[in-house]
Formats: sequence, C-alpha cells, structure tokens
Amino acid sequence: MTKLKDLENKSIFILREVKKRFKNPVILWSIGKDSTTILWLCKKAFYGEIPFKALHIDTETEFDEVYQFRDKFAKKWKLDLLVAKTAGKFEENTCTPRKTEILKQAIEKYKFDAVIVGIRRDEHAIRSMERYFSPRDKEFRWNVTKDEDNEVGIGSAQDAEFSEWGIYATEFKDANHVRIHPLLHWSEQDIWQHIKQEKIPIVSLYLAKNGKRFRSIGCKCCSVSVESNADTLSKIIKEINEDKDSERKGRDTEKEYNMQKLRSLGYL
Repeated sequence: MTKLKDLENKSIFILREVKKRFKNPVILWSIGKDSTTILWLCKKAFYGEIPFKALHIDTETEFDEVYQFRDKFAKKWKLDLLVAKTAGKFEENTCTPRKTEILKQAIEKYKFDAVIVGIRRDEHAIRSMERYFSPRDKEFRWNVTKDEDNEVGIGSAQDAEFSEWGIYATEFKDANHVRIHPLLHWSEQDIWQHIKQEKIPIVSLYLAKNGKRFRSIGCKCCSVSVESNADTLSKIIKEINEDKDSERKGRDTEKEYNMQKLRSLGYL
C-alpha cells in the first residue's frame, strides 16, 4: 500500500533523526499497539536492531496479558528494557498522576534527553496541537506560554517544523528533554492496517472475546472494554471504519479540560 509506505517512511526518517541528534533517547513502551508499532519501525529503520532503550512505566495496575506480552517480546526482540515503578504512595484509581511522576523520576534518574512516544494527532484535540519534536522544560511542561498575569498555559510557543522531509529547525538548547512523536501523522485505521500488513504482534485484549474487547489499553482502573465481535484484525479494521467515536472515549483522563491540564504537567 503506497499510503502505508509513505507513513512508514516518514516515521523511519524521524527515528533516524533521533539517533543522529540525541545522545540518550528512550522509547516509552506502554505495550499497546502504537508504541509496539514504534518498536517495529525501529527494527526496520536500523536493520533489525532497536538502538534505543525502552521504558515501561509500570503503575502495578496493568492487565496480566500486558505483563506477559512485555516479558515475551522484550526477550524475543532483545530489548534494552527498563521497568520504572514509583517509590511513592498513591491513592487507588490515580494511574495518570502516577504515570507522570514515574516518568519524571525515570528521566531524572537516567538523564534521557529525548523520549519517543506513540501519540497520534487523531486521538484527541489537544494532541492535534503537538509537534514531531516537542521540547519540555525542567518541570516537564510542554509548549509553555504565559499570559498577562504570568500564568502558565497551553499556547503555540513551539517553533514551527518545516517542510515535508525537511529540517526540524529547533535546536532545543534550553529544553530539559524533547518528546518525539513518530506516529503523529498516522490514524488509528492506519495503525491497524499496518499491523495486519506487517504481522506485528499485539496484546490479546485488543481482540474480541465473549462480545467485548479493548480498543485502547491502559491500566485496569482506566480502561473500559467496548461491545465488539471483532476477533480478527480484518474485523477490527472494518469496525473502526464504521465507528466514528474516539478509541479513547472510555479513558476517564481524556476529557478536554483535564487532558490539557495533564499535558501541561508533563502527562503523555
């Protein structure tokens, strides 16, 4: 498919740019379909190798299937995998601030200068504002601006990114680290078509069982299954084509206001 090849080529170009421009990058691997696709693209970009560390932020509230998949393919793909957990205490059902805090601790501990993340513009209105290379400050806020009262908010302060297959102009000299988004131009449908075409392995929770499946997989406390009989990749692709709702509609943290606030605080 020409479209998928074009999408893939641009992502591979971005991943190779990361290798060239940063000293200590890491891939955030949630074990979901998008971040697993990034690992697969890395293998294609670097001739079967994955030259970056992978980081799983483990809230200790993941599904058993997620842990099983992680351990199996970390070994099979010879990943340099780091598993980060929090040293602090959190209330139940607070996985989002927990993820943010674990990520902050990991970046500080390992001194990552680039964090590769599998977000896409079609997931959420706030994510549609992102750049492929997104600098973050020392508090891990993104795209920081200040209004007349000196209040931090979300704006369009990031430098523009130039040209298709062009040069990403920003040097990021003042950034604490840079978030990299190689899948920003993909859609959910594109990801699934690519997974089918490339035979990329996925967590079994994505496939329907007893009339239910997970369209988006997070922690147990924030993931909601949807009614579905899509137990094959072809059926998933057909189902998504007919369903115009967001794949993340069951994730509590994805409400517009809360998502904007969380991203300003360093959430993915």
